[in-house]
Amino acid sequence: MKHRKVEHPFGNGHPRRPAPHPPSRRRDSLAAGDRPHSAGERHGASIRLDRIVAAATEAFARDGYHKATMRQIAREGPGGPGVGLAGMYHYVDSKERLLFLIQFRAFSGLLTEVTAKISGVSDPVEQLRLLILTHVQYVAGDMATLKVCSHELDSLTGEAYEQVRRVRRQYYDLARDIVARIIAQERDRPGGRSADPRVDLSGRGGLDESVATMSLFGTLNWIYRWYDPGRDRSPASLAQQVFAQFLAGLLGTLGSPARRHMREPAAGRASPSNNAAATRDNDSNPRGSDDHL
Repeated sequence: MKHRKVEHPFGNGHPRRPAPHPPSRRRDSLAAGDRPHSAGERHGASIRLDRIVAAATEAFARDGYHKATMRQIAREGPGGPGVGLAGMYHYVDSKERLLFLIQFRAFSGLLTEVTAKISGVSDPVEQLRLLILTHVQYVAGDMATLKVCSHELDSLTGEAYEQVRRVRRQYYDLARDIVARIIAQERDRPGGRSADPRVDLSGRGGLDESVATMSLFGTLNWIYRWYDPGRDRSPASLAQQVFAQFLAGLLGTLGSPARRHMREPAAGRASPSNNAAATRDNDSNPRGSDDHL
């Protein structure tokens, strides 16, 4: 049976071989007989697992998943996860389980935040702005996780891969639906199409929302290679530019006037003095824009 090609916001979505020893499907990473019973014990176990996952994220982002070892992860950071190598196996049974937790938590958390932000918003253009803003702010807070999710997606196998793939697919479908509604909305407006043959896609079946959506994710997923939240413009400012550029290109292809969509919401619009300060900050940044290209 042939595998149907599907799109994903991260990675290439290639079919996976079943894992010879799939990672545990336990909901919490603790053996059933060893689960803490009191609220305090459960809280402490959760904190220790979070430390282990954070240490693994740093190790995978710096050295790569295949080179990093469980022993190295146990020593990661100033104090390490705080449980030692033997203790780590009480919480996770394999290195692949750690990679699964990193990716599943990241994609699930991002999907949950974006869904909450666009809930009750009917305008697809505003939904797009909120999706981009939430995505950029989410990954700016943890660039190492974005790197691991982008680089190590195909390192998962079997059921672990499938669980992450399903969440990624949900996120992709959400974004694609927003882009498709923007395209449909703009096509219905009077004014015709662009006369420039370089952007006339009518002979190729029109503008493809899948290509447009994957182009957007291509921009968002590459941020970790060049963006430094501590030195560059703020995540909100970066998100606004990504939104403006993407939407201008999308609507320009459709021959629709884009200017009316580019304005920032009143609540997020900076004052002239703030804009001047932001310009000074950007001008004073000594690092070139293409250092990591």
